[in-house]
Amino acid sequence: MRDPLSPADRAKFIAARGALSLVESGMKLGLGTGSTANWFVRLLGERIRVEGIDVVGVATSSRTADLARKVGIEVMDLDEAGWLDLTVDGADEVDPALNLIKGGGGAHLQEKIVATASDRMVVITDDSKLVPHLGAFPLPVEVIPFGWKATKAIIEELLEQILVGGHAVTPRYAGQEMFRTDEGNYILDLHLRQIGDPHRLSPLLNQVAGVVENGLFLGVADQVMVGYSSGEVHQMSDGGAMQPAPILDDIDELAFLMNLVDEQKV
Repeated sequence: MRDPLSPADRAKFIAARGALSLVESGMKLGLGTGSTANWFVRLLGERIRVEGIDVVGVATSSRTADLARKVGIEVMDLDEAGWLDLTVDGADEVDPALNLIKGGGGAHLQEKIVATASDRMVVITDDSKLVPHLGAFPLPVEVIPFGWKATKAIIEELLEQILVGGHAVTPRYAGQEMFRTDEGNYILDLHLRQIGDPHRLSPLLNQVAGVVENGLFLGVADQVMVGYSSGEVHQMSDGGAMQPAPILDDIDELAFLMNLVDEQKV
């Protein structure tokens, strides 16, 4: 039977399945936002259904919360859950030091809060997101709507003083309207091409009046699970070294995927 997944989706699925092996009953879990994180949420729901494990999820967006409830995961907010055991989330870029750019889905503020309120953050990704240095993916910066054009101008001026490959700053749109985050804020995307010193750039951005948070996750990730369309999954450690990672075999993969196809979720 033909694989119901595209090569890109299979790699994301495999990465998510690798992270599923880290989940134990009784855990409080941070649930990320985005296409790869969605695979983890769906697989976690299937493991709850098959094995009856007892976990609680804290979602990083309203979209993730809706999906988690739909697949049978108990969801509560972070203040109610308290400190988390593990957060599993995707990334838009990952460098060899496990630094990340996140926020392609516009949820990086909640994602960063949840990740830093966890014992561990595990990133799940396909190999296309691995980069030698950050910056090719536009860096999202969440800003409050009041005076956002002034905030944008200050950021543009700041970038002239930073070692980056580009300086363009564009507001993010959803159709004809400005994109709004769950907090009602706007997103500015910084097209930097290459970030020479992300550890300098991140605090400078956050010091700009009107900036809420940027999408640089520096020293936050503890482990990266990299999926490949071949079905392999590797663990990436700080420095970029790779080693094979275990995959949980308790889920009937074909039945699970065909059920998603039937429900038009894939």
